[in-house]
Amino acid sequence: MLVPVILSGGSGTRLWPLSRKLLPKQFLPLLSERTMIQETVLRLETFPDCAAPLVVSGSEQRFLAAEQLRGIGAKPARILLEPVGRNTAPAIAAAAFVALTEDPQAQLLVLPSDHEIGNVPGFRAAVAQARAAAATGRLATFGIIPSSPETGFGYIEVGAPLSGLPGARAIARFVEKPDAATAQRFLDAGTFLWNSGMFLFGAAAFLAELARLRPAIHKAVKRAVEGATRDLDFLRFEEAAFAASPAESVDNAVMEHTSVGAVVPCDILWSDVGSFSTLWALNAKDPMGNVTQGDVMLSGAYGCYVRADGRLVAVLGAENLVIVDTGDALLVATRERAQEVKDVVARLAKEGRSEHVSHARVYRPWGYYESVDAGSRYQVKRLMVKPGEALSLQRHRKRAEHWVVVAGTARVTRDDEVLTVEENHSVFIPLGARHRLENPGKEDLFIIEVQSGSYFGEDDIERFDDRYNRT
Repeated sequence: MLVPVILSGGSGTRLWPLSRKLLPKQFLPLLSERTMIQETVLRLETFPDCAAPLVVSGSEQRFLAAEQLRGIGAKPARILLEPVGRNTAPAIAAAAFVALTEDPQAQLLVLPSDHEIGNVPGFRAAVAQARAAAATGRLATFGIIPSSPETGFGYIEVGAPLSGLPGARAIARFVEKPDAATAQRFLDAGTFLWNSGMFLFGAAAFLAELARLRPAIHKAVKRAVEGATRDLDFLRFEEAAFAASPAESVDNAVMEHTSVGAVVPCDILWSDVGSFSTLWALNAKDPMGNVTQGDVMLSGAYGCYVRADGRLVAVLGAENLVIVDTGDALLVATRERAQEVKDVVARLAKEGRSEHVSHARVYRPWGYYESVDAGSRYQVKRLMVKPGEALSLQRHRKRAEHWVVVAGTARVTRDDEVLTVEENHSVFIPLGARHRLENPGKEDLFIIEVQSGSYFGEDDIERFDDRYNRT
């Protein structure tokens, strides 16, 4: 059985301010109306002998992953939760241990959740070639036939053809991201491929090589999986054991050192969607070469990528710019230097700011909230609660709250009272009162929440009951 393993970690810092820690690029609709992870899962529908996917996610994004898969009618075999990020080798190892509990012969198709593949039939053919290699004990990766001297990708130098395995080649070596001159030399040589970060191998074969090459990772992850616990629809790995694993990529840990590696060259219109320049290249353009999304007005603009998430953005007489307005942050950069946005993210983190962590709209399993206004002794939020969902039963030590229902009907628990609050009515939650907000209706519930007090941080939440098992 072919078991897809969807890796949905990562923060996509080169696409800030669209992509942030709590809502990274794989959960954003960047190239279509669907998000990147949705497109990745839907791409597998036509693959033969394909099981339901294993999705590896960070704990903070678990509800996002579950909700987005549910939105396309996809039911994963499991959503596996990493308690801490340890790079791709431990993540894949954990998925391999889980897959073997269901099928000792499982083959893993390891896919990052944030890649674009334009030629799906070509990819399906490459997967068939890689499966044949995996059936002989090989650990296969997919190498992309390069179309330009890219400096943002790692490379794989191909070796000799593998006997009896059409389409598969030996791996001569892996090469880190080169400078421009070296990348051009690789392109001219015709023996180098872009390293796609996608793999196909038997779960048992991969774990055997991992145990030989990186026994510390194998031991720690095995213990973490053995100590895993069920949490609603999630499988949560034991934290101390998983955290004890060295953090290492699967390339560095295994693929660069194994003697049973193989690479399948393919031309599948692949992209890792790693920068705004890439987004500009992949999207449809107007006659002036501009890509726009949202409420955008252009005059005399050429070759620009402009995205407005909310308010109007007008651009006059600009060339080759990236302009992204998310309401709480504005990025303006030349397309050529757009990858340097990761340096802005590093600076935001160093200065202790929050714009790289979350958007003004923060998603929760019950819906979302977004900040409207704030001052020294107050904060105003807009909440949306999905039908049938509810916030936790909680209290605050440092703030009171006033809820105004602007659309829908709310069921409010306030200490020993249970109230029904209709549209255009309100309720006051005193400081220290146990309270809960629910949406008993069939339409989205919208609330304006006015907080007053001395502190408004999310850590001033004491939960007594929560249907989503949050602490």
